[in-house]
Amino acid sequence: QEMLKYSKNCEGAEDLQEALTSILGILKAVNDSMHQIAITGYDGNLNELGKLLMQGSFSVWTDHKKGHAKVKDLARFKPMQRHLFLHEKAVLFCKKREENGEGYEKAPSYSYKHSLNMAAVGITENVKGDAKKFEIWYNAREEVYIIQAPTPEVKATWVNEIRKVLT
Repeated sequence: QEMLKYSKNCEGAEDLQEALTSILGILKAVNDSMHQIAITGYDGNLNELGKLLMQGSFSVWTDHKKGHAKVKDLARFKPMQRHLFLHEKAVLFCKKREENGEGYEKAPSYSYKHSLNMAAVGITENVKGDAKKFEIWYNAREEVYIIQAPTPEVKATWVNEIRKVLT
């Protein structure tokens, strides 16, 4: 990045940009797989979900049509902290657990909670004027997940990637 900064109009700048893009792609792939191997409690084979496209932490509110009214009322107010893993065929919701230890052992682990098959997912881009929230819904809105990203930019990236998967 530094070399590129000082080489904007020089010969070879395009090659430097290409190299940077490749390296950043490799770093993302390694980072994503480090998080993915830390998932515990998933019964199936993660490789069958297709390529891992994105992963990150979000606040999530749920609204289910089935179930008790009291649970439904509670769910609206208090968000859950969830780490989402977006694959080509499914999105996984996990609970992040910080491990105590030194170095590598301090890495977080993720307890699998549930997943949604992308074939039955829908998305609503804007939620009540909050620039950081979007909605993922399942089975014709039988289950609705309001997801709040840390920034509007993160939201936009996720919405675009989910739309690509759905189309």
